[in-house]
Amino acid sequence: MNNEMMEKEEIFSKVLRAGRRTYFFDVRATKADDYYLTITESKKFTNDDGSFHYKKHKIYLYKEDFSEFNTILQEMTDYIVNEKGEEVISERHQKDFKKEYNTEETTSESAESRFTDVDFDDI
Repeated sequence: MNNEMMEKEEIFSKVLRAGRRTYFFDVRATKADDYYLTITESKKFTNDDGSFHYKKHKIYLYKEDFSEFNTILQEMTDYIVNEKGEEVISERHQKDFKKEYNTEETTSESAESRFTDVDFDDI
């Protein structure tokens, strides 16, 4: 029983809240007292009556896979940023903007002000 309690104990935890999703990063101990990582994605859904429910997905990551996992994650995130930039491109947001604004004007204004801020920071 003591081993089971130890296995479930969280040694080190971090939480990332991202809109309707929350990511939990937890360091846990194996029965042999080695450490591994679990990453849990919890997504919030609204029921018809206004109450909430959550769907959770968990990834287990062990030390022997850390290096390759980190390498591939870095490669994938770098690829996305290099191909599409850091600014979020959302079909939903673009449709919303078209209802109220001209999308091109909105985009160029925010880009100009962003670059202006960068220039001032550089000076």
